[in-house]
Amino acid sequence: MPVTRTETRADVGRYVDDALRDRYFTACDAVYAMGAPIRAELDVETSFGTTHVYRYGPTDPAAESRTPIVLVHGAGSCSAMWYPNTAALSADRPVYALDTPGDPGRSIQREPIHQPERAAQWLDEALAALDLDRVHLIGSSYGGWLTLNQAHRRPGRLASVTLLDPGGLEKVGLRFFVWIFASLIATSAPKALRPRLAAWLEQQVITVSELRTMIRFAVRAYRIRRPAPLPLTEDELRTIRTPLHLLLGRRSLLVHPQRQLERVPRLIPGARAEVISNTGHGPQIDHAELTNGRMLAFIDSVD
Repeated sequence: MPVTRTETRADVGRYVDDALRDRYFTACDAVYAMGAPIRAELDVETSFGTTHVYRYGPTDPAAESRTPIVLVHGAGSCSAMWYPNTAALSADRPVYALDTPGDPGRSIQREPIHQPERAAQWLDEALAALDLDRVHLIGSSYGGWLTLNQAHRRPGRLASVTLLDPGGLEKVGLRFFVWIFASLIATSAPKALRPRLAAWLEQQVITVSELRTMIRFAVRAYRIRRPAPLPLTEDELRTIRTPLHLLLGRRSLLVHPQRQLERVPRLIPGARAEVISNTGHGPQIDHAELTNGRMLAFIDSVD
């Protein structure tokens, strides 16, 4: 698919050049191929640019009318990161995965969306353009901040929200950025060392060649131009009334899991919070079957 390069500006993400972009897209497609078959790809227009969307399932045509799931990926990635989840999530209801503008996907960013109100406006406009009036929104990491921010600012289309080791609950600390940097270096480690590094870093993607290639090309091909989002205040969290499910890795370096396990249900009425053992920042990848089951059980309980 042709991609129009956005004018260079300080607050809009961009690809370094077309050749690297195309090699990155090829790497992404290899990861998509490991997930459920993509039923359709759509481009929808918003005030902030063109949002690229992947449509999955359901396998049973009678389930088309069920409330759909919408997936919002983490920073520095694209919708391909959902490959361990798309088959299970789309078996009994439609699923849409959005490439967030400002990250290395097939969306085309023209205006910044890192400010909380603009982020909520972008997501609301994207859902409206897809004719989705009611959705179960699932976000991971930075996508978790986008999801939490939506529940606070523009909850009208939300049937529920699920947050997978999300941003938005605590200020991002140095330990998380050190882990990201170490994980990136580990993708270039000799093959014999990768399993040990993956276990030490709680980063199983190091051992998946398709993911490793995609991550390395993302860093080379794309320049993200936004600051780390600020966490929501306790007063902002108290405004949320959308059914909320929080899933954290026990060894997360983005948040302090035990702190948030107590804090989130105290601040958000009816919120459900769980910790997944033996994982860090990526429970939906490290323990896909378990995480898929818990997400679907929560969504079914809301429906």
